[in-house]
Amino acid sequence: MRKPGEDLMKQIMKQFLLAGAASMALGATAQAEQLTVFGPWLGPDQEKIEKVLGDFASKSGHDVRYVGSDSFEQQIMIDAEAGSAPNVAVFPQPGLAADMAKRGFLTPLKDGTAGWVNENYAAGSSWVDLGTYQDQNGADNLYGFFYKVDVKSLVWYSPENFEDAGYEIPTTMEELKALTDQIVSEGGTPWCIGLGSGGATGWPATDWVEDMMLRTQSPAMYDKWVSNELKFDDPAVIAAINEFGAFALN
Repeated sequence: MRKPGEDLMKQIMKQFLLAGAASMALGATAQAEQLTVFGPWLGPDQEKIEKVLGDFASKSGHDVRYVGSDSFEQQIMIDAEAGSAPNVAVFPQPGLAADMAKRGFLTPLKDGTAGWVNENYAAGSSWVDLGTYQDQNGADNLYGFFYKVDVKSLVWYSPENFEDAGYEIPTTMEELKALTDQIVSEGGTPWCIGLGSGGATGWPATDWVEDMMLRTQSPAMYDKWVSNELKFDDPAVIAAINEFGAFALN
């Protein structure tokens, strides 16, 4: 089962394309070049993105190669520090992109991109803000735009099992907690939570905590947490982690 949520903009999986250190070479010359794209997609998702990139390659003449990894967060830092960053990177975490921009590892997108996003994306200014970070000199630049977003905060359940057990579908957090406790008291296991993801193991748990922060704290407090003004050992963050634990440890 996955978690319920309330603020779609805050609770999406923020996956978007960001320019890597050498990305400005794209479009700078008419001759064919080898372009590398690095991201977290494997399996069926990799097959889909390779079809998209294959179409781009056939129309542009570029040699486009995608590399996927379940340890993207670790590998992108290793590659950047070694001077072998890809041309384009698909970041599932804007926070990591912001850190890399501050260290000078990312190249801003060309002038006019923010205007294009504002005109073509619903809530365009919000998407621009989420892709804008400070560089090593403290200047704000747009480094990426959103290519793919996934709705989160969904709870999956078996209607047949609920019907057999006589469970009512909870509509509030309190009812969800009560049902969880009821299933435990009846000898059942209420939640199945997958946390394994290679080098990124644990990221679903961070999504839970993010949702709990949004439920228990104000948007302003959440933003302070994102910018690291609010530390992870702050009582507000610990309370959100404990809210997650009420489900994960039950």
